[in-house]
Amino acid sequence: MRTVRTLAAAALAGTALLGLAAPAALADSPSSSADPGKDASAAGPTEAGTTFRTAARFLPGQQATAQAATGDYLYWVFPADTGQRPTVDATVTLPDAALRHGPATWRVDVYDGLRRRQPCMYGTQSRAAAKETTTVRLTCVLRPVRASADAWSNDPLPGSYYVRLTAVSLPDEDLGQPFTARLGVSTVDKGGAYATDGSLAAPLVPGATTADQAEADEEAGRPSAVEAAAPEDGWSSGWWSDRWLWTAAGGVLAALAGIGGYVLTRGGGRPSRVPPGA
Repeated sequence: MRTVRTLAAAALAGTALLGLAAPAALADSPSSSADPGKDASAAGPTEAGTTFRTAARFLPGQQATAQAATGDYLYWVFPADTGQRPTVDATVTLPDAALRHGPATWRVDVYDGLRRRQPCMYGTQSRAAAKETTTVRLTCVLRPVRASADAWSNDPLPGSYYVRLTAVSLPDEDLGQPFTARLGVSTVDKGGAYATDGSLAAPLVPGATTADQAEADEEAGRPSAVEAAAPEDGWSSGWWSDRWLWTAAGGVLAALAGIGGYVLTRGGGRPSRVPPGA
């Protein structure tokens, strides 16, 4: 009975440990903006930039729109934080088929704060549209954002992410025709599966490089570039992930296994009692 009580107490202690840690994980983990109702009332930009420097900023969950001429490069920028896996979804509404002279190929590319092109895990990043096609949908699912990475790697890091949309192939006669673009980004929190031990000193946000500029922004009462480009709930520190929960659970299971092994070993070494008169 003493052994049973010991194992039960250890199990309850492990359950309590995980129960206390779970709310902290939910509170400290980066919040995902994939909830369609979270930013439904917040309108995204109605224009796009034509370069990296003029990219139109929007938040995940918002819908950005723009009207432009075929052949233009359109740029948007959004923030992505540690542990998030962004999905870029772009829809292009093409001119009337009677005005077009042939098929066109559209492409969406994503770059990080260092302007390194980020590969898509999956999705249709480029699509050819026949002359009769009315809309083209492009999708790019990025890799989960890591808190830190080696300098030589191309791993996605927290900060600004630029989206570029353009037609990469079309008849010359169709250049300059009007089209409409709609862009949205959703994020999924991948948590500790992609966690790292370190974290960046600051997110990769262009324009936030010098201490003098930060001091000037503070004196002028305006937000710094990092603050202006931050997610709605701010940047996470990157130190917490649900990997801590798995570590704690592993420790509890190891303790239970040790207790169980000790009990079995100790019980197996005791001599069996011989009943009186045998």
